[in-house]
Amino acid sequence: MSAALKLARPEDLGRLMTLVAAFHAEAGIDQDADHRRNALAPLLDGIPHGCVYLIGPARAPLGYAVLTFGWSVEFGGMDAFIDEIYIRPAVRGRGIATEVLLDLPKALASAGLTALHLEVDRTNETAQKLYLRTGFKPRDRYVLMSKKL
Repeated sequence: MSAALKLARPEDLGRLMTLVAAFHAEAGIDQDADHRRNALAPLLDGIPHGCVYLIGPARAPLGYAVLTFGWSVEFGGMDAFIDEIYIRPAVRGRGIATEVLLDLPKALASAGLTALHLEVDRTNETAQKLYLRTGFKPRDRYVLMSKKL
């Protein structure tokens, strides 16, 4: 099974909406389709703040990853957050996410990014093990905090 990454484009919105809805249902994220579409469409249109990768075959993706870009003085330049990563349940456990999380940082580093971040549910031990195995480390002195505007 290949974890080939394809940069998602506007014509991928339908396939992506289905995958994102499945992830949000699984993760308990309450968001309607219009909100989801309005958040995804600019990323597919090429705004500089982020991008979406489809994972696997373009016609029938196995999952997706959303990256958002920022700037970090601490990390010395442009950084990114993996805002969402999702693999269809039927193909989990086959190393797809591991391959993505090992290959994606290499590609981003060659494009000039200095750090890649993500957040994980404190109770999701499976995901935490995946992230540790692929080189992500918890920042013991820090807690990600958010304020919805």
